[in-house]
Amino acid sequence: MGKKKKQTANQIDNQTINNIKKSFLNILKKNWKQLLFLAILVFIAYCNSFKGQFLSDDIEAIVENKNIGNILYYFRTQPLTFMRYLVYYITQKINGVDPFAFKIMNFSFHLTTVLAVYVLILIIHTPLVALLTASLFAVHPILSENANWISGGVHAQYTFFIILSFIFYLLSKKSSWLFKYYILSIIFYLLGILTTEKAIVLFPILFLYEVSFDNLKKTWKRLLPFASIAFLWVILFLSFSRISNRILALETGHYQTGRFYNPLTQIPTAISSYLRLIFWPDGLTLYHSEMAFGPIKYTIMAIVTVSFFAFLIWSWKRNKKNFFWGSFFIASLLPMLTPFRVAWVVAERYVYLGSLGIFVVFILLMTKIIKDRKILYIIMAIIIVGLTTRTLIRNKDWQNQDTLWLSAAKTSPSSSQNHNNLGDLYARQGDYQKAIEEFKKAIEIKPNYGDAYHNLANIYHQIGDNEQAIENYQKALFFNPNLWQSYQNLAATHFEEGDLNKSLEYMNKALEINPGSEELYINTSIIYIKLDDIETAKIYLNKALEINPENEKVKSFLRSLP
Repeated sequence: MGKKKKQTANQIDNQTINNIKKSFLNILKKNWKQLLFLAILVFIAYCNSFKGQFLSDDIEAIVENKNIGNILYYFRTQPLTFMRYLVYYITQKINGVDPFAFKIMNFSFHLTTVLAVYVLILIIHTPLVALLTASLFAVHPILSENANWISGGVHAQYTFFIILSFIFYLLSKKSSWLFKYYILSIIFYLLGILTTEKAIVLFPILFLYEVSFDNLKKTWKRLLPFASIAFLWVILFLSFSRISNRILALETGHYQTGRFYNPLTQIPTAISSYLRLIFWPDGLTLYHSEMAFGPIKYTIMAIVTVSFFAFLIWSWKRNKKNFFWGSFFIASLLPMLTPFRVAWVVAERYVYLGSLGIFVVFILLMTKIIKDRKILYIIMAIIIVGLTTRTLIRNKDWQNQDTLWLSAAKTSPSSSQNHNNLGDLYARQGDYQKAIEEFKKAIEIKPNYGDAYHNLANIYHQIGDNEQAIENYQKALFFNPNLWQSYQNLAATHFEEGDLNKSLEYMNKALEINPGSEELYINTSIIYIKLDDIETAKIYLNKALEINPENEKVKSFLRSLP
């Protein structure tokens, strides 16, 4: 008897394509039980996350964003990432500025991405590999930041679009009459890029796929539209100076120093950290600030990184599946591994897409090593239950700002941002001495931290120490001249002390930086009233009304003036 012929990846592809040849929906109908199982897994893993509040960047981007309901504003000002803001706009129109609605939107993108991952792996590999991989993707806690943090959800959004693009690209390869799938693939790629620039990674991923599983000499023309879109986007990105703007924003808003990372430390730190968090998801935090390593730890990280690349080289010769998915992990991180300081060295949200590559390699190795399917199912069930439990615990950290900052304090003691956030937490609780300690700790870690000086000044102002308040507001402005809030508070402090001219001087500086604030115009009018300049006060009140014509308090105030 001859040996049983093994089924190749391409044969599996053709069999799958034949099953769904009439309609893409047939694959969903045929696998509805598996898709339902994955949906249940996602719901179990995130069932305790829906009551969370707006956090961190969400406040400015959503709660305090007066343009969130003006879609034309984003079309004019953010044309390269329009889809991201369209999601905000649609969510706000459905249920207003409600954190529950935005949480549901994040959850929906994670859920649909999990289902798309299952379909993608089903096309490339086997149903077993697809189910186990998608199960890991459904519940792994390293992905919880994207599901829980609304501002971090953009990574789930663009991943959803490019996974769909990848699926339709693969389907379009199997028969010339499936050209409609090829068009859909290009459309979803465009939607991904219009969500965030990071979606550009689909082109190198498709290139790697063709190199790994097909004949690039014959299929290179299929990549031309994707290469053209990627090239055009890079040109537009540079034309809009988004790299320079991003670097400037990090320097002024986050007080980063230096414009470049050292790749010899950046790359080993990032890759080894992500691999560690994927295989042992402990120490999850919004701020991965513990980036100062001694020679021994750095050597270990370098060995892990070199070993991973050695594994890719070995896989290129021995196992193209492992090569592709390992390279998939690296390719997905390329936008965050540039030497430019346009991204943090390590952030869990960055590895949302790339984790898929590691999951597939892990499952491929598991299915090859463990031949007994019952044992494999038992081991994977234990892993999935453990990961789900860890995700449920991590979800609690994202319930509100207090829980988030307190959890980060345990894992990120060197984070100046988190000490600043803790200062705000204690200030809201009325523990001013503890708040002062936290703000000073933030400044100790980052001496040029203007925001921390501003917040420290606020506490001194609250406890009646105006001398210390003025000193720290001035330090805040020295390090960040764009902090109009410091100018406003200096004006308020001098107003209380009766120095109206000094108060007016600082208020005018605040208006120079933020001329769109009705509050600043109203406060300026009050200073003019104290100076007995009623006519000028009316001018400023009318400017406030130009910004917000519906402000009845200002209208009433105007009518009360002589």
